[in-house]
Amino acid sequence: MDLGLKGNRALITGGTKGIGLRCAEIFAQEGAAVSICARNADEVAATVEKLKAADIDAYGEAVDVSDKAALENWISNSAYALGGIDMVVGNVSALAVTDDEDAWKAGFDTDMMHSVRLVNAAMPWLEKSKAASITLISSVSGREIDFTGPAYGAFKAAIVHYAQGLAFKLADKNIRANTVSPGNTYFEGGIWASIETGNPELFAEALALNPTGRMATPEEIARGAVFLASPASSFTTGTNLVIDGALTRGVQF
Repeated sequence: MDLGLKGNRALITGGTKGIGLRCAEIFAQEGAAVSICARNADEVAATVEKLKAADIDAYGEAVDVSDKAALENWISNSAYALGGIDMVVGNVSALAVTDDEDAWKAGFDTDMMHSVRLVNAAMPWLEKSKAASITLISSVSGREIDFTGPAYGAFKAAIVHYAQGLAFKLADKNIRANTVSPGNTYFEGGIWASIETGNPELFAEALALNPTGRMATPEEIARGAVFLASPASSFTTGTNLVIDGALTRGVQF
């Protein structure tokens, strides 16, 4: 299927690893120009060079997305480098799963406010786009009470609510807004790879909850996210796409 991405410009936060990296790579393979950010400057530079191998324009900066000014500067610089913005994918999480006030602060600053600031700062360019979309990465932890901490689940649920509101508010501007809620996703350098060696009991508990007997790959989540962001999904807005291999049992109507 042609996703209609050729010539569009996509921004992805957390674009050097896991789901964010695969989103960036798929956008590039489909012919979109791409800008990424992440905290590690060397990883950003290496990823940008890799993206350019797809013969597209690529840009990146080292950014802590909880830093409002730094995030906004990257968005502005990206728009200048790529000639505009058509779609944004908010992918960064603090992964704050402890049950304390620090987790609430980290989740608010990184998960929630990074999403809000990403949208607000990109809005002047999205309003000029003919294929504007906002895609925010939530989590199945926002749908069900699980072994993660209360702050993590609460902010992931809030992101879904926020995107639903954007979808309604921005519909008359032809700007779409959706979320993706992944189940447990495994990749080298990711949280579950770390838990596998650092806390094998928790890893075994989490793996046992997956009816498929495995966790998702970044590819499986990114394909859904890029489709939602693309013009091929032009009448889909206000949707929360759960990609979890039947991990959760709540029925969506």
